[in-house]
Amino acid sequence: MTDYGHDLLFGTFTTPAAQPVRHAVDLAVLADRAGLDLVTFQDHPYQPRFHDTWTLLSYVAARTERVHLSGNVLNLPLRQPAVLARAAASLDLLSGGRFELGIGAGAFWEAIEAMGGRRLAPGQAITALDEAIRVIREVWAADRPGGVRVDGDFYRVEGAKRGPAPAHHVNVWIGAYKPRMLRLTGRVGDGWLPSLQYLPGGPADLTAMNAQIDEAATAAGREPARIRRLLNVAGRFAPTGRALLDGPPEQWAEDLAGLALEHGVSAFILATDDPAAIEVFAAEVAPATRELVAEERARTAA
Repeated sequence: MTDYGHDLLFGTFTTPAAQPVRHAVDLAVLADRAGLDLVTFQDHPYQPRFHDTWTLLSYVAARTERVHLSGNVLNLPLRQPAVLARAAASLDLLSGGRFELGIGAGAFWEAIEAMGGRRLAPGQAITALDEAIRVIREVWAADRPGGVRVDGDFYRVEGAKRGPAPAHHVNVWIGAYKPRMLRLTGRVGDGWLPSLQYLPGGPADLTAMNAQIDEAATAAGREPARIRRLLNVAGRFAPTGRALLDGPPEQWAEDLAGLALEHGVSAFILATDDPAAIEVFAAEVAPATRELVAEERARTAA
């Protein structure tokens, strides 16, 4: 049983569909007004049915007031890290400190290659992600002397000027499943961002995967609790419960509270394009989950 003690966050994982042209924007505005904490979009630059995710994030930042924004997760092979670092800092400044950097090593390599990206083997892609995170954080470190210098196998930056610094500490949330990616998350990530549907064993897989992150964090001299555990979830609201995240809002709250207290998940991101589901998630599931987790934490502390 693992609870890392983070405040709970609730958000949406929305399809950046280009048609209807402002549907994704309207859902983001709804999430903001409903009081959710996060709005995230998948990033597939090779998909013509989708808006460009970075453009969409920027537009949504201007249309919202309080919600934080992130890619879920950004496609590194088609986004050069030094330029991405400046874009992220700029969006964080313009939005008043509301941007977080969800990022992944890449997938769908044929589509990436068709867009002019470099096809990488799995091990190469992880090394490239490690190098990219170093580049990004060095660019953000505007108060350090000298230029940015990273001499990597895939990304080389030789004296680039630093800055601008973001408005707040931009969290780097890594989409990871395999052991080497989990170890990378433990060494350098601010958060881990998988999808429940991609875990073959369901929530039970979180135990072993958390352990790999924790071991890598400890070996790197970091406290495992520094790394937020986020989770993309999907399900169905129904009058009666049938299975995990398939039932009434009160059951959803119990299910999510269990994931928080047993597996340390502290950010739940609902994959949906349904306005009604977003409203129920914000108005009923989020407060009930927070109450259940707070009660159990208080009981445990006592």
